[in-house]
Amino acid sequence: MENENVASTQISALTMADRWQNAKEWMRQNLKGDIVIWIVVGLLSLVSMLIVYSATGTLAYQRGGGYPETFLLKHAFFTFLGLLLMWAVHRINYTRFSRLSRVALLISIPLLILVKVAGVTVNGATRWLAIPGTGLTFQPSDFARLALIANLAAMLAKRQRVQYDWQIFNKMILWVGIICFLIALTSTSTAVLLGLSCFLMLYIGRVPGKYLFAMILAVGLTGALGLVLGERLGTAKGRIERFRSRDEYQAKQGFIAIANGGTFGQGLGNSHQRNYLTQAYSDFIYAIIVEEYGLIGGIFVLILYTVLLIRGIQNINLTNRAFGGLLSAGLTLSIGLQAFTNMAVAVGLFPVTGQPLPLLSMGGTSIIFTCIALGIILSVSRGEIEEKDSL
Repeated sequence: MENENVASTQISALTMADRWQNAKEWMRQNLKGDIVIWIVVGLLSLVSMLIVYSATGTLAYQRGGGYPETFLLKHAFFTFLGLLLMWAVHRINYTRFSRLSRVALLISIPLLILVKVAGVTVNGATRWLAIPGTGLTFQPSDFARLALIANLAAMLAKRQRVQYDWQIFNKMILWVGIICFLIALTSTSTAVLLGLSCFLMLYIGRVPGKYLFAMILAVGLTGALGLVLGERLGTAKGRIERFRSRDEYQAKQGFIAIANGGTFGQGLGNSHQRNYLTQAYSDFIYAIIVEEYGLIGGIFVLILYTVLLIRGIQNINLTNRAFGGLLSAGLTLSIGLQAFTNMAVAVGLFPVTGQPLPLLSMGGTSIIFTCIALGIILSVSRGEIEEKDSL
């Protein structure tokens, strides 16, 4: 009897070892590229499921008939779809995005204009377009941001060994200025973050200083013009004034949530401020994370985004092609700047911006386009790893 138990235990151990080996082989075959980025995305997606379920409790009673699972399932669907797209995109050779970027950029311009003319208004902001027959909406600014960064990376890559002149550089300024102007008509913070991402790409791409100054001047003027002609000037001024006087209702509720969290937090599902924060599941989800998971949870999320930023930018040193390095850096900077801006707003360092926390906040468009961007970053790292393995 004892021998049978020992044999059974050995068989079970072998079975577990075989399963683990099979799992490792499956991941090696299907999850290519930087494994650290895969791990970070997996952890952020898991945290997202937990925190969105908690943060939508009050919203569920207002709109969902008292069932928070309704919003969790919707969020889970978009997260799964985003991860699926990320996996599909990471298997595409990243050099193809150079050719597609100009077409995508041309498509984004009429979409951004259409938002201004016939966009859907949510929470006082007109940033969405309705997808006919589906009941769904999406933000063209997310698509335009992806297209502009990819196109800018392609233009910079072609000119790494060519001396810059104003005629060449004006093409870059023109595209960045047009897109930032159109986005600023409906979203000031998105235009500012995109302009900053493009400036950092030019700096990384070793563009001479006089052109960088011209870039700042041109984008600043076009962005300001878009703000004046658009619908967000009053909102932007009001948010800055309330930030200076510390009289922003949402920010105050966020501070209370962070104070409630302390070091170890109040535990999953025990947030009180979700009842007062109207954007607890989106703009202020970081405050809910700190309230429920404490300072430890907040630092953990901050570290995940920092690791993601570092790994994405490291592709510049790993890649043999300028386009791949610039593309990965630009997309990573865009995601990282948005994440750090959201967290800075939650802790009172910046005025309220309306920027979601990438991969964590509830929202279909943001998740999907963030995952596509991450798929492209993984495609860059996959290409370089496979190229080194073949040597």
